[in-house]
Amino acid sequence: MNQATNLAPANPAERRLHNLFGWGLLTPSLILLTLFAFFPMLATLWASFFSRGTARRPSVFNGIDNYRDLLADPAFWQVVGNNLLYAGVTVPVSIALALGMALWANARIGGRGLVRTAFFTPTMLPMIAAANLWLFFYTPGLGLLDHITALFGIGPTNWLGQPGTALWSVMAVTIWKESGFFMIFYLAALQAIPPDLREAARIEGAGRWAYTRRVVLPLLMPTTLFVTINALINSVRLIDHLFILTKGGPDNASKLILYWIWEMAFAYLDQSGAAVMTVMVLAALGLIAALQFLFFDRRIHYR
Repeated sequence: MNQATNLAPANPAERRLHNLFGWGLLTPSLILLTLFAFFPMLATLWASFFSRGTARRPSVFNGIDNYRDLLADPAFWQVVGNNLLYAGVTVPVSIALALGMALWANARIGGRGLVRTAFFTPTMLPMIAAANLWLFFYTPGLGLLDHITALFGIGPTNWLGQPGTALWSVMAVTIWKESGFFMIFYLAALQAIPPDLREAARIEGAGRWAYTRRVVLPLLMPTTLFVTINALINSVRLIDHLFILTKGGPDNASKLILYWIWEMAFAYLDQSGAAVMTVMVLAALGLIAALQFLFFDRRIHYR
C-alpha cells in the first residue's frame, strides 16, 4: 500500500500530467475503435431506419417499419432457426471434442507431438480450402462418404442437395475445422495446472475421473467461458464454406444469418434490410455474451 501511495502523483500538476500521459497512450486505440467499430455501428443503426433507396426513389425515414417487415418475413424465421440449430450443435460438440482432444494430447503417451499435430492440422487450412476438401467427400457416388455408406448397402446420397442433410453437412465441416483450434486453448490451460494438485489427489485416493471432474474441469472454467463466447461468435461469423458447399440452398435449408446479410447487401442491394439484420445480430450477440458472463461468473475459479 505504501509503495502504491509513493508512486501516485504528489501534486495536482503532476496528477494532470499523469492523466494526460495515460490518455495519450489510449488515443491510438480509441481512434482505431472509433473509425472501425463505433462509427460503423452507429452508421448501421442509423441506416436501419431508412427505406431501400433506388436511383429514382431516394430512401426515406421509416422508423421501425423495417424491423416489422423483417419480423413478418417467413424467410427470416427460417434463417434464424437454421442458425440456432447450427449454433446449438456446433458449439457444444466442438467444445466437447476440443476438451477431449486436449486431455488426450496432454496425457503421457507416445507420439504426443504427432497427435497434437494431427488434431491441429485442420485449423491451419483456410476455410475455403477445407470446404473444397469436404466438397469432394460429399460428391454423390464419388465421395468418401458414399464409398463408406456403400459398404452397408446404402446408395449414393446428395448430401448437400437435400434439405434434410445440407445443414448437417455444413455443421460437420465447422466442427472438424474448429475443434483443433479450441483444443490449443484447453491444452495451454491444462499445462498451467500445477502438478502438485495431481499428487495431492493421489494421496487423497482420488481416481482419474474424480480428479478430472473435481479439479481439472473447475480450473478450466475460464478457458471454457472464453472458448464458448468465441464459438458462439464463430457460429454467426463463419460463412466462407457456404459459398463453396451450398450457397444457402436448397430452398434456404442451409442459409445462415451472415450469409443472408451478405446476400441482401450485395446480391439484392438492399442496404437497409442488411443493416436491420446486422443490428439485430449485434444486439443478440451482446445479450448472449452478457448472460454468459453473469451465468459463469459464480462458477469460475480464477487462479
